[in-house]
Amino acid sequence: MDGMPKILLVEDEVLLGKIVKESLEVRGFSMYHVTDGQQGLERYREIQPDLIVLDIMMPRMDGLSLVKEIRKNDKRTPIIFLTAKSQTADVVKGFESGGNDYLKKPFSMDELIVRIQELLQRTSIPGGDNPHDYKIGRFTFEYEKQCLKSDTHHFQLSHREAEILMRLCLYQNKVLERKQVLLDLWGDDSFFNARSMDVFISKLRRYLKEDPDVQIVNIRGVGYKLIC
Repeated sequence: MDGMPKILLVEDEVLLGKIVKESLEVRGFSMYHVTDGQQGLERYREIQPDLIVLDIMMPRMDGLSLVKEIRKNDKRTPIIFLTAKSQTADVVKGFESGGNDYLKKPFSMDELIVRIQELLQRTSIPGGDNPHDYKIGRFTFEYEKQCLKSDTHHFQLSHREAEILMRLCLYQNKVLERKQVLLDLWGDDSFFNARSMDVFISKLRRYLKEDPDVQIVNIRGVGYKLIC
């Protein structure tokens, strides 16, 4: 990553947007702030940011719709949701649309900065993204394309589903610790985040049910094991 990281902030609360923008600028980030989803899409295409921070509830185009539009062609740019919503389903929708992380309002600026730095570091490490395909029984999992396919089925995975499945594949027939996945992908292992992870595991099980020799089993109190 050359020069100062470019951060696109899409936030319709003008005062909050100004505070976040100025706080990140003094810490060495190059900031671009817009106040609605449509402007966010236009600015994204113009500047090609290194990371996006955006609200969910916005005029003209909401945050979920904006991320879905971005993810049609861009699977890599890290995205952090800022949201006042606290229901598990809303957070899951954010991850399914292609978000990488979220913060609930009100949030501390220090926490936002830590999460931005972690995501930027993860995406800038050479070889940090595994380029390989994985065989899972009758299925082939193409991590880069975020798709899981067999001779009869093709599933386009969300970013979060792909990240979890990749880790299960790396630990195939071994125990993948639940806590480590939560810390890696969610930032903490709270009950709330654990419930979100359970939803994604359930979806992956449904995708893989075509092959009876493939199972994601729950290792009580420890984590999960992909058996095939």
